[in-house]
Amino acid sequence: MSYLTIGIIFILALFAIRFSNKRGIPALLLFIVLGMIFSIGIDFGNYEFADGFSTVALMVVMFYGGFGTNWKMGKPVAKEAIILSSLGVVSTALLTGLFCHYVLGFELLEGMLIGSIVGSTDYASVSNILRSKNLNLKYNTASLLELESGSNDPTAFTMTMVFLSTILGSKLFIPILILSQVVIGIVIGAVFSLVTGKLLKNYSLESDGLYSVLMASIMLITYATTDLLGGNGYLALYILGIYLGNIEFRGKRSIIFFFDGFTEIMQIGLFFILGLLSELSKFIEALPLALAIMLFMTIVARPAAVYGLMLPFKLKFNQLNIISLAGIRGAAAIAFAIKAVNSSAVFSIDVYHIVFGICVLSSLIQGGLMPIASKRLDMIDPRDTVLKTFNYYQDRAEIGFLETRIHPNSSLIGKKIKDLNLPFDFIVAKIERNGKIIVPRGEVVIEENDLIVIGGEVHFDKQGQELIEFTITKGHKWENKYIKDLELPHNHLIIMVQRRGNEIIVPVGDTLLLEDDKVIMINLEHSHKFPAANENIV
Repeated sequence: MSYLTIGIIFILALFAIRFSNKRGIPALLLFIVLGMIFSIGIDFGNYEFADGFSTVALMVVMFYGGFGTNWKMGKPVAKEAIILSSLGVVSTALLTGLFCHYVLGFELLEGMLIGSIVGSTDYASVSNILRSKNLNLKYNTASLLELESGSNDPTAFTMTMVFLSTILGSKLFIPILILSQVVIGIVIGAVFSLVTGKLLKNYSLESDGLYSVLMASIMLITYATTDLLGGNGYLALYILGIYLGNIEFRGKRSIIFFFDGFTEIMQIGLFFILGLLSELSKFIEALPLALAIMLFMTIVARPAAVYGLMLPFKLKFNQLNIISLAGIRGAAAIAFAIKAVNSSAVFSIDVYHIVFGICVLSSLIQGGLMPIASKRLDMIDPRDTVLKTFNYYQDRAEIGFLETRIHPNSSLIGKKIKDLNLPFDFIVAKIERNGKIIVPRGEVVIEENDLIVIGGEVHFDKQGQELIEFTITKGHKWENKYIKDLELPHNHLIIMVQRRGNEIIVPVGDTLLLEDDKVIMINLEHSHKFPAANENIV
């Protein structure tokens, strides 16, 4: 495959994402169709490469799925979500396996393997549909679905490995295999989460971009360590993602920027390769079996698991129906099928194309019905609450927050918020006082040592105004001088000083410049020249 072809594929994928977001059709389906179209002229068939790529892609998707999960939103429905992501997957897989054996005539172990492979729901598809159509579902159902679909792949993976090992003739006691997968996954995930969290909070890196490198490295090490010890690496990564995504640390913004794009690239590559692996004739041949299994899972297996397991929680009838319909099968199932095909096991059925067909039909039918069913079942609530943090909006939206400390003798001490008369379009977003958060209503009085947080729209410089940046070296003529004594030309202004330890100083006339300070200055005449040790600025 040429570089030109790869470039064209990614451009087409970007259009597919745009179309998906507008229409609410799972992007997975569009990427797979794109791969199937290209497979007509390309004889790919490299299951070994696909297995390796899908493993890495799922690592990224699982980690970042956890990273983007808002635990405060998910906590009220965590019990329901965890039960569905564990026992729900097991019961759905077993019911589907029995259907494959007794109705479709599969061998029992092969039927159970198929049920296990397609046992989990697809996080990317569920999330894509909910967000593209702004489906804020009632009763915190959206959070329940995202938490369930983001965490149920490890259960399906464990079951897949159990039945695949049994088919391969493994003598390992199954309960021990399951226990080791789960326990080791949880323990390693928890240990790496706590260690990494402490590292991120207590140490800062020189460059923001290095946080992404660190996070990618931790992700790989966590998975590899867990897998080496016989645990479930995907479970460990999901725990790592949830923990780190719900704590605040410097560098989080750059991690989000990196993984937003990287996850999209990995998903595009994964779904495209999955489509590329398929053969149209085999896909059509397996379609009747895939349709029968998909319909059984949608109409019988998934609703039976949802209704049976959610009975103690007394969920509403329409809520149970939408949760049942949301059991969309996706990328993880096809990736697990590749792993099965890539093993030395011999099957009497076409495992890959059956699973492939189930996922395509599930995305098309269930994904298409989700927005319609949500309205018909009266599950949409435009007033439903969505919890975000200050950092979320700084990381993802065109809004920024600035902080300033109220120092002794400040003219603001004793003033009420309503009397500040803030210029421009700024708002006092919050006040931190003695470790507590104060809601900045109009009558609140500002006190000494308050930390005032001001919000406003982020500036995007369309003109590309250049800033001059240089370091105050030892012997520099500005070393140990106050800014007010520098006699800067009228077209120059120092707008920021960065000190050791990444301390940001807002410069005023009484700011003293020290050795190793990094000075950032604007020159309205676009002068590229900065002052050397014995040179005047021009």
